[in-house]
Amino acid sequence: MRIKSTLLWLCLIMVAGPVGTAQAEDGVTRKRSEPASINSSWDDLLDGIDTPEDWIEHKKVLKKRYLNLIRDQFKPDKPDLQIQFHDTVIVDGVYRRQLISYQVEDDERAHAYLGVPLFLRGPAPAVVALHGTYKQGKSRAAGLIENPDKAYLDHLCRRGYVVIAPDHFVAGHRIPKAGPYDTEAFYKKHPEWTAVGKFTYEHSIAIDVLQTMKEVVPDKIGVLGHSLGGHGSMFLAAYDDRVQAAAGNCSASFFRQNSKVEAWSRDHWYIYFKHIRPDLLKGELPPIDFHEIMALIAPRAFLDLSGLNDGDPLTQRQRVLMLLKVMDVYELEKAPQNFAFFVHGKGHSVAHESRELMYGWMDSHLKPSAATKTKLVTP
Repeated sequence: MRIKSTLLWLCLIMVAGPVGTAQAEDGVTRKRSEPASINSSWDDLLDGIDTPEDWIEHKKVLKKRYLNLIRDQFKPDKPDLQIQFHDTVIVDGVYRRQLISYQVEDDERAHAYLGVPLFLRGPAPAVVALHGTYKQGKSRAAGLIENPDKAYLDHLCRRGYVVIAPDHFVAGHRIPKAGPYDTEAFYKKHPEWTAVGKFTYEHSIAIDVLQTMKEVVPDKIGVLGHSLGGHGSMFLAAYDDRVQAAAGNCSASFFRQNSKVEAWSRDHWYIYFKHIRPDLLKGELPPIDFHEIMALIAPRAFLDLSGLNDGDPLTQRQRVLMLLKVMDVYELEKAPQNFAFFVHGKGHSVAHESRELMYGWMDSHLKPSAATKTKLVTP
C-alpha cells in the first residue's frame, strides 16, 4: 500500500513539477504578493480626513465650493409653479402620459412629459428622467422619437414609477433663436449664473412638481440620465438632498486628467461654466472636481456607468481610479452598499445591460424590499 502511495506521489511530481513552485513552461515564476495600496491624483478627496466627523466638516467646505462653481447665488427667486396640463394620452393601457408646463422663472415656463402608471395601489416612487444633447429633448425620453434605448419615461412607467422628463432649457419647447443648445441668450439674461446652475435648478423644480402629486411618495425620488443627462443626474443629486437614488450613464469627463478640459467653458454654443474660461486657459482648474461632487451625494445612493472607449481612453481609465476614491467616502459614511460603478466597452451607449442596471438601482433604493426579494420555488 505504501509502495502504491509513493508511486502516485512521484507521478504527481512528474506531472505538476517540483512541490512549492508555480513556474510556467516558459520559465516565468510568479510569487505570492500582498495587495498594495492604489495611489492616484484623486487621493486628495480624503487628505487630512481621519474620522467621520472630519469628513462631515470637510463636506460642508466641498458643498460651498460646488455651489460657487455653479454660481448658485445668482439664481432667481423660485416662482409659484402654476402647473398647466396641455394634453393627455393613454399608452398601451399601462400609463398616462401628459404634456405639462410650469414656471421656472417669472417669465419662463419649462415643459415636461409626466408619466403615471394607471393601476397604482397607492403612492409610488418617482424618477426625474434627463435626456442627453438632443434637439427634441423630452420627446426622446418619452419614447416618441429616435432611439428607444433612451425612452426612460416609457420604460420606468411600465415598471411602476411616476416619471417626469423635462426639457433641457435650450431644447424642445424652448429652443433659442440661435439654435438648440446655444446659451448666448441665457448668458445675456443671467451673465453671472452658469448653464449648469440653470439646468440643475430647473431639475430641482421638477422635483417640486413631483412632490405636489398624490401619486408620488415624496421621499422616494430618483434621477437618471445619459450623457448630458448623465452628469445632470450627478449635479442634481449633489445639489438636492431630496434625491434618494441617482444613476449617471456616460457622463462627461471631469476637470483634471482631461486633455479637453476647455470644453467645459467654450467660447460659443453650449457653455457650461462661462466664468472659469480665463483660468482654464491659464491651466488652472476649479477648486472642486467630479470625485468631490459625487462624494456630496453620500450616503445617498449613486451609480456611475461609463465606457472605457467613450472618448479619450486614458481619461476614462482615470475615471476608474476616481471612483475607487469615491467608494472610500461611502465606506467612511458607513453606506458602501449605496455606491456602485459599471465600466464597459460599448462606447457612448445606453445598452441593455446599462439600462437594466440603472432601473434595478432605482428598484433597490426606491421601492420596498419586497419588490426585489427573491423566493424559493414551491416543491
